[in-house]
Amino acid sequence: MIISASTDYRAAAQAKLPPFLFHYIDGGACAEHTLKRNTTDLSDIELRQRVLKDMSELSLETSLFGEKVSMPVALAPVGLSGMYARRGEVQAARAAAKKGIPFTLSTVSICPIEEVAAAIDRPIWFQLYVLKDRGFMRNVLERAQAAGVKNLVFTVDMPVPGARYRDAHSGMSGPNAAMRRILQAMTHPRWAWDVGLLGKPHDLGNISVYRGKPIKLEDYMGWLGSNFDPSISWKDLEWIRDFWKGPMIIKGILDPEDAKDAVRFGADGIVVSNHGGRQLDGVLSTARALPSIADAVKNDITILTDSGIRTGLDVLRMLALGADSVLLGRAFVYALAAAGEAGVFNLLDLIDKELRVAMMLTGAKSISEINSELLVRHQA
Repeated sequence: MIISASTDYRAAAQAKLPPFLFHYIDGGACAEHTLKRNTTDLSDIELRQRVLKDMSELSLETSLFGEKVSMPVALAPVGLSGMYARRGEVQAARAAAKKGIPFTLSTVSICPIEEVAAAIDRPIWFQLYVLKDRGFMRNVLERAQAAGVKNLVFTVDMPVPGARYRDAHSGMSGPNAAMRRILQAMTHPRWAWDVGLLGKPHDLGNISVYRGKPIKLEDYMGWLGSNFDPSISWKDLEWIRDFWKGPMIIKGILDPEDAKDAVRFGADGIVVSNHGGRQLDGVLSTARALPSIADAVKNDITILTDSGIRTGLDVLRMLALGADSVLLGRAFVYALAAAGEAGVFNLLDLIDKELRVAMMLTGAKSISEINSELLVRHQA
C-alpha cells in the first residue's frame, strides 16, 4: 500500500543499498521507541478542515535567516550521504538548489565543503559538532566561511554516540565489519558500480582535508568516538559565536529550559530535534516536545524542527505546532539512494504539492497563517 512518496523511496532504497548502509540511515537507538514515535505522534495530530476561504492567492514562500526560500523546508545534515549515491551530497545539494531551499552539509560528509559549495549557485548551510580537536573545528569553520557558507548549524546532542544496535548487526560496526561490507557490496551490483566504483573517494572529505590523508569509512566510528566531547557546555560555544559572522543555529533542543539558554547565548535559531531517534531512546518525539518550546521562545528565536517528517502534511503539522520551518533527513536520503538528484527533487516537488493541498483545505493562504488555530482541540 502506498502511504507516501517517502514510503516508496524507502522501499526502493532498501532494495538497492547494501544492508549496512540501509540500516545506518533507517535505524535508531536501543529499542527504537523514539524513532517510531517521531512518525506516529506526528501523524496523530488532527487538523481542522475549513471551506469557502478564497484560497486563490496561496503562497508557500517564506524566509529563513534573511534568505528567501520556496517553502519552509531545508535538507538536514546527514552523515555519509555521499555513500547513498555517487557524490551524494552534491546531488542532494543540486536538487535543493533547484527547488529553492537550503541544503545543510554534515561535518562527516563524503564530499568536502569546497566540492559541494562549488556545485550550486546558492550558499549551503554547514553543520558542526563540538569536538575535542579544536584545531579541526577552527580549520573547518575557516574553510566554510571561505566557501561562502552563511549559516552554521551546531549539533549539541552528541556528547557521546547513541547505542545503535542495528549498526553492529548490519556490518557498519562490530566484528569483521569491513569484510561483511565487501560481501554486501558484491550482492548489490547497482550500488557497487554507481557508488562503490564510480563514486570514489569514499573518505570523510572534511576531515581528510584537515588531516592531510584519507580518513576512510573504517576510521569513521573510531574517529567520532575519540573526538566527541562529554565536557561540552555553553561556554565551549562562546569562541565559535565570536568567530562565526553569520547566523548560528543550535540543533538538538528538546527542553524549554535549553531553548531559553539558547536565546540567552545569542543563537539565531534552534532545531527542536531528538536526532531522528538515534541518540537517547525514550525521549519525547519532536511533535510532542515542540509546543512547549514554542510557548517558551517563539517570539525570541527562529524555531526549526526535524525527526519524523515525511510529507507536506507533516510540514504543515509541525508549523501548526510552533515551528517556523522544518529539516528533512531520512526522507531525502531514501530518495537520494533510490534515484539520486532526480529522486530528491521529485520528493521535494511532491512535498510542495502536499503542503499546498494541506494549506488549501485548512484555510491557510500563507506560511504565516499556519498556527495552532489549525489544530483540533479536544476537551479535557
